[in-house]
Amino acid sequence: MASVLHVVRSVVAPITRTRAFRAVAPVALPPVERALARLTRGRFQLSAVLVPSLVLHTTGARSGEPRDTYLMYTPVGAGRLVVAGTSFARDRHPAWTYNLLAHPDAAVSVRGRRFDVRATPVTDDGERDALWARIEAQWPGYRAYERESGRVVRLFVLERAGG
Repeated sequence: MASVLHVVRSVVAPITRTRAFRAVAPVALPPVERALARLTRGRFQLSAVLVPSLVLHTTGARSGEPRDTYLMYTPVGAGRLVVAGTSFARDRHPAWTYNLLAHPDAAVSVRGRRFDVRATPVTDDGERDALWARIEAQWPGYRAYERESGRVVRLFVLERAGG
């Protein structure tokens, strides 16, 4: 099964770096993920077919309203996950990163199970490079979004509340 997944990722990953995908995906994927979440009570995400995926539950930085965002994550140890604010290589940081900066206490849902997390932005260059290596081991070429966006992508370590 792992080899099949590797082959599928190898085929799909280059497509995700095309201009066409970057134009269509931010518009098309969120409604599809929301519809699947409703149908499966949060137990299935389309993106989770290829990579570990979660729903990040944040508080709006300005509005104070609850916000949900569907993201890929990379496990980095017991109770620790890393998420990258690539925003499909757009030139602006995604809103959820501002939300985490303003309100680092958040929650995530993975396969329908929700738990509280504390978000810590990654600022150390050595740690960033090590985390990017882990992310790219999972999804080859993902850091290209950072290069193509013209900005330093925000990385966050999400640590499960209570250790």
